Amino acid sequence: MDDIAREIGISKKTIYQHFQDKEAIVEEVIKHELEKLRADMEQIEREADNPIEQMLQASRCLQREMNNVNPVLLFDIKKYCHNGWELFQSHKHEHVIKSVRRNLEKGIQQGLYREDLNVDLMARLHIEQIELVFDPTVFPINQYNPVEVKTQVLHHFLRGLLTEKGFQLYNQYVDQSVIEAKNQ
Repeated sequence: MDDIAREIGISKKTIYQHFQDKEAIVEEVIKHELEKLRADMEQIEREADNPIEQMLQASRCLQREMNNVNPVLLFDIKKYCHNGWELFQSHKHEHVIKSVRRNLEKGIQQGLYREDLNVDLMARLHIEQIELVFDPTVFPINQYNPVEVKTQVLHHFLRGLLTEKGFQLYNQYVDQSVIEAKNQ
């Protein structure tokens, strides 16, 4: 609390006039970040040309966020901030899984994803895989680059969804990303 007060230039007493305790501050930050992320994902969903592009853009958005956050944050929230974890879980079930389901259904309709997919199962699997990337007991930060793990997990998941038509489009995006990376 001393660090927070010093950083924003107010007394701890003033902080406690607005927040009951440290966990209340964490909860407000989580609410703000989840709302911002939800808005970003909705914009990507509206603007993407197709479900494959949407998945790849959403992944890039999450990667930008990961670059600004310690990868063990999610694990720490789960362990130390029960209410904050519940906010995250609620967001996951009310927004993220539904968004992935819509993506999968649209991809099937467009012939980009396989028709035999169990949409509910695959949506949940995808979200759990993303969460797994943040678990330092599975992917220790000193051994694995979290961005690389997330990228590999996404491509593994996405390739398992694709039809031949989907593979052709996917490969165009992957080739374009390689070219852009070389030009940077």
